[in-house]
Order: sequence, then structure tokens, then C-alpha cells
Amino acid sequence: MKILVLNCGSSSIKFQLINMADKSLLSEGIVERIGETSALYTYKSDVFSIKKKEMVIENHEKGIKLILENLMDKQNGVISDVKEIFAVGHRLVHAGEYYSDAVKINDDVMDKLQECCVLAPLHNPANIMGVEAVKSAMPETPQCGVFDTAFHQTMPAKAYLYPLPIELYENDKIRRYGFHGTSHKYVSMRAAEFLKKDIKNLKIISCHLGNGASITAIKNGDSVDTSMGLTPLEGLMMGTRCGDIDPAIIVHLVKHKGLTIDEVNNVINKKSGMLGLSKISNDMREIESAIKDNEDKRASQALEVYAYKIKKYIGAYAAAMNGVDVIIFTGGIGENMALLREMVLFEMDFLGATLDKEKNKIFNSEIVDLSGSDSKVFILKVPTNEELMIAEETLKVIKN
Repeated sequence: MKILVLNCGSSSIKFQLINMADKSLLSEGIVERIGETSALYTYKSDVFSIKKKEMVIENHEKGIKLILENLMDKQNGVISDVKEIFAVGHRLVHAGEYYSDAVKINDDVMDKLQECCVLAPLHNPANIMGVEAVKSAMPETPQCGVFDTAFHQTMPAKAYLYPLPIELYENDKIRRYGFHGTSHKYVSMRAAEFLKKDIKNLKIISCHLGNGASITAIKNGDSVDTSMGLTPLEGLMMGTRCGDIDPAIIVHLVKHKGLTIDEVNNVINKKSGMLGLSKISNDMREIESAIKDNEDKRASQALEVYAYKIKKYIGAYAAAMNGVDVIIFTGGIGENMALLREMVLFEMDFLGATLDKEKNKIFNSEIVDLSGSDSKVFILKVPTNEELMIAEETLKVIKN
């Protein structure tokens, strides 16, 4: 059975076609700059690839059509008919409190997606466009939604409630929702499998570190707390997002610096984080290079702040769960930046967590146990695969 996995943004469509018989990747790619004068299209399979081809792609419907045409191309395609695609699995961002698991997409789900647009105004409308585009191109193919927020619906009220007037939660559903749920779920399951332990008996802290970053406390297989909040802005410092700050800073910028709300929103979402502190880049590869090659003080300081904030969340979540058995590093930065892992785990003796510095240098695409010989906590590098998780969830839902 083949599952097409889609991640639809406002002007992009990322895709993977996965053969669930052996979980192999048949094809992947991305459509970028949809609706602009010059879109970019990348397509890759074992037999054929298109790299950054420029063309005009007016809307998501045209983008989906282009993807399907390449998948079924007589000479270079990987399927002969669209009917070979058993189902389409979508990465959907926000479901509010409605769904705690993947769901088959129907009219009711679409209504809920629309309703939650107020909570995710940048993401949910794009997700809706993606679903509608597939419906137009493949009307007989079932579709499944896997929500970023779903995994975190197991959080208790003490973790998700903000100390604001309670009517803001009761009437407006302002609360912590969390994101990256699909990734956190996937890596925690893979970690348990790797350790040959029942996830129901584990306390796991999962660090998803990429341009966007979040940490989740997972107890007995359930998310019990997570760093992102109502939006992906809360929590860790990120590539361009500020993460946790005193909310009065926003009032100060409006009242005393004369910034508009939109200008402040741009500062805290797009000009802060690693980019804001380093004044170099939001790309950790460039930050690391600046530190090693130029001994750049701003870059070093920015990385120290980043590592320190990760360390604080690990400590907080260990306290919240009364201990920790496994600490996971995943995401583009978590998997590839040995220096950051070493900084985060420096002086974690109180947790009994020690790092094997030689193993920490291992660079591959497999799960690696980075634990020191005397470590009481398993420290694992676990490559994430949200697309495979979405495909697995989609297959389970549609077959049932």
C-alpha cells in the first residue's frame, strides 16, 4: 500500500510517497512559491530528479496536479495510476481540543479546521487548501489528518492552563496546545523500541531542535507537558523566534518604542532567537562556523543562551515527572550538532546524565546511544521522520 504524505503551507507543498509494505521512500519533493511569478519545483526518486526547476504554479490545485503527473510519468514515474495511492495523509497544524489522534477527513473535520483558523491563522488556511486540492485531483482517494497538536491533548489542566482570567480559556480556548506532536510521538516510540522497553514504563524528555524547537515531557507514552504554547512562539529560543520572554516587553515596545502590534509580532517571530542575538544567521551551521573559525563572541553567547534554555527545560520536566529515564535529541540541530548536545549535558550530574564524548561525534542517520558508561539516564540521538509517522497513522485510520 502506498501513502502520499503532504505538508501544505501557504505557498508550498512538501510531499513524500511511501510504500508501506517495506516503509521505503519512493519519491519526495517540494513545490515552493505557489502563486508567485516564478515558482520552484523539486522532485526526487531513485530513477529521476528535478532540482529547483522554475515555473508558474498558480495555486495548490495546480501544485498537486504537477506532483501527481510526475509520480505517474510513463518514463520516470514511480506509479502507473493514481489508484495505486491507497490514501493521502496530511500534516495538519491545529485542531484545538477536538482531536487527540489522527482522523479520517470529512466535512466535520473540515469545519473544525476552519474553526481553528483563529488559533493558527498562518497554517490552517493553507492546510485546508491542500485538502481541497487533493479532493479535486483525487476525489475517490481517502484523506487523513494528523495534527501537530493531537499528541499533546493528554496534558493535564495544570500543564495547559495559563494563569489568566478563566473565562479566556472557557470562552476563547486560550491555553497551551503544543506543536511538533508527530515528531515527539515518533521519536519516543522509536526510542522505546531501540531500548527494548515498554514505553508505558518510561519517562522521556524529547528535545526537537530545528529552526523551530520544542521540548516535551512524555510519561508512560503520554505527553504531560510541552514547551510551545497557544502558538509555536512560546518556549525555547529558536532560529528567529524569541521563545519565553517577559510579556511586558511587548507592552514596552508598543508604548515606549512606538512599534505597532504587527511590527512587534515581526520582531518576536522573525528577527529574534539565534538571528537576533548573533546578528549572523538563524542557521546553526553558520553559527557553529562563526564560533570555530572566527571565535565570534556574539555567536558564542547566542549558543550559550540557547543551550542554557534547553538545559532549564530538561531540569523542569525531570522535576515534573519525578525523574527521567531517556533524553532524546532530534530535529536538524538536535541530530547533527554535537557541540550543542555537549553544552546542554554539561554538569547534569544531579540527574545522573553523562555523555560519551566520542559517541557524541558519531554522524549517521541511525539511532545512537550517546550515554556515558556511568550514566543513569539513556541519552539518545533519534532521527525524526514525521512523514513516516503520518503515513503509519494514516494507514491505521483508513484501514480501520
